[in-house]
Formats: sequence, C-alpha cells, structure tokens
Amino acid sequence: MTEEIAIKTIVLPKRGPSVLACGAWLKNTICLTNGDKAYISPIIGDLNSASVRKTLDDTVQHMCEALNIRPDVVAHDLHPDFYSTHFACAFAEENNIPKLAVQHHHAHIAAICVEYDVIRPVLGLALDGVGLGADHTAWGGEFLQVDGAEFGRIGHLSPLVLPGGDRAAREPWRMAAAVLAKLHRSDEIMQRFANQPGAEMVYSMLLSEVNCPVTTSMGRLFDAAAGILGVNLIQTDEAQAARRLQHLAEEHGQVPALMDGYQIDEGNILNFSPLLTALLDMSDESCDIAYAAAVFHATLAVGLADWVRQSVNQFNISQVAFGGGCFHNSLLLRLISEQLLFEPLQILTAQQMAPDDSAISLGQAWIAIQKEING
Repeated sequence: MTEEIAIKTIVLPKRGPSVLACGAWLKNTICLTNGDKAYISPIIGDLNSASVRKTLDDTVQHMCEALNIRPDVVAHDLHPDFYSTHFACAFAEENNIPKLAVQHHHAHIAAICVEYDVIRPVLGLALDGVGLGADHTAWGGEFLQVDGAEFGRIGHLSPLVLPGGDRAAREPWRMAAAVLAKLHRSDEIMQRFANQPGAEMVYSMLLSEVNCPVTTSMGRLFDAAAGILGVNLIQTDEAQAARRLQHLAEEHGQVPALMDGYQIDEGNILNFSPLLTALLDMSDESCDIAYAAAVFHATLAVGLADWVRQSVNQFNISQVAFGGGCFHNSLLLRLISEQLLFEPLQILTAQQMAPDDSAISLGQAWIAIQKEING
C-alpha cells in the first residue's frame, strides 16, 4: 500500500510518539509518524468537495493499516471550520487520544526545521495566501520566532482589508481598491474599476468598513499589485495573478528597487505602502506593466531582506527558515537571497517538500511530537 500511494518518508530530528497530522485546507496531505520517521501522503487536494474529503478519510485509514501505526496524538490546523480539523477532532474522540491545534505559519516553519534537523530556536519568514492567526485574523506575511512547540509573532506585514472577505482573494481588483482606501484615495475606486459590477458596493464597504476583515497576507499584497496594474483583475486559479506578475517581471529583467518603497516601524511591521503608491502612479495607459512588475519584485526583495537583517540582529538568531506558498516564486526567493548573500546568517528553504500547504501536515506532526516530548 505504501508504494501504491507513493508515500514520502522523511527522517525526523528526534524520535517521538506516533502522530497523525491532518494538514491544511488547500493542497491537503496527511502525515503519520513512527519513531524517527514521518510518512507523508501525496497531495489529496483542496478540501472543498465531498469526494476529496472522502479521499482524506480513506487515506488515513489506508496509511494507518499499511504502516501498522496507531497514533498517540492527532494534530490539526488552528482553523475550527476546516474539514481536516473536524476529522481530527472526531478521530481523537473515537480513539480516545489527545488532539493539538497548530497555527498554520508555525507549521510552515516547523516543516523546514524538520528538513534541516533543526532543534534550536530559529526565525521564520512565512509568506503565503492565508492561515488563521493566533489572534483569529487572517495572517500570511509573518515573522516568527520558533522554538520547537512554541512560537512568537515578532513581526508582520502592514494589514490590508479584504472587501467582501474571501471573495477578495478571487478578485484582485478588490485588493487594489483596499489599497486605494488605505492610501486615502477612495475616490479613485469607481474611476479605476468602473467595469467591475461590484465596484460601487466595494466602495461603500470600504467607506463604512463593513465586511472588510483584516489580513497581513503576502499573497493578497501580490493580488493588490496585480489589481493596480490591471493584471488578472479576476483570477480563476490560486495565485494566478501572482504567477502572472512573476512572469512579467522575469520577462522584463533586472531593475533597481525603490529604496524608499517600504518602511519598518518600531513594532517590526513591514509596510509597502510607498511601493503601492508608486505602482498606482505608474498604472496609466503608457505604463510598461512588465517594468512595474519587476520594480514590485525588486522592492519586495529589498524590504524583506532588510526585515530579515534587522530581526537577525535584534534576536541574535542566525538561522532563518523561509516557508509558505509565496516561496514558489523563484524570482522573489532569488532576489531576497542575493540581498542577504554576505550576511552572517543561514537561509533554510524547502528541499524535500514544497514550501506550500502540502508541507503543513509534516510541520504539525513535528510540533506535536515536541509538545509531547517536552510536555
């Protein structure tokens, strides 16, 4: 059975109790551990259909039977509404074993730590679309200090709002409208997005601050840039707009960053509002969109590298793990790494696993093991 479903095996930094980790909502995978081995299923899929949910159920049963593992503890995402969370809680109750909720971005960084056998404190730069934060808001641009089963949020991206909630992730023009509101340029929303049927409603939402939850997501920052530049105003696939921006930037080639395109405040909050203002001012009919996309990437990289540098100095921790789906963007990863090339630090990136949510179950399992070992 293990060969039949192509289970991946990764050696853990330490032996521990057997854990069943149920993964995230997107790119769901299951992880089972035994001793110092973690067994990760192939990607089951996004858990928004009955058929995929049944596949999760079946995969857990098949893996437990084929590997002859009876879990001692179950780990799941912090989000209470995920099917994987519901499954984990039901499994724990049925088998009379403890369960552990694990914060999404903590799991991203923990998965990287497993790959590098890291058991000491690290800093973690977690950049993705969304994960429920410890404060129950939508995180996605996070700087964490991770020490085994514990973590602290030591910084984050400056918040944006999501007009219409989750719908804003599917319609980048809404994120652009959120930027306009943040920059006190709401009067431009109707003019820029007159061809969008919901423009007037979004304008009203932003003015009244109704149905506009807050996010610190890097994925939504990419969407905002795409919306501002007229790239994928509506997206049908996850990260479609971000991939298009990357392609355009690579097509154009290297450009100087806007060195005044970001700010890091005393609370270690990284704010790219100056960069977004510059993109808004570029986005007219004569704008070279590929050039603007390249400027966006270059400035993100400089700002993020500066954030890393300052945090390394502040916390005196020289290992920094990069996790989250935004690190599928090889251009962004390369540009950040080049900025930090001569710094006295070690960057840890995903090697055996992808940086995205398919690695979440591995991170959950490792956190649960350390929680059990250390009490």
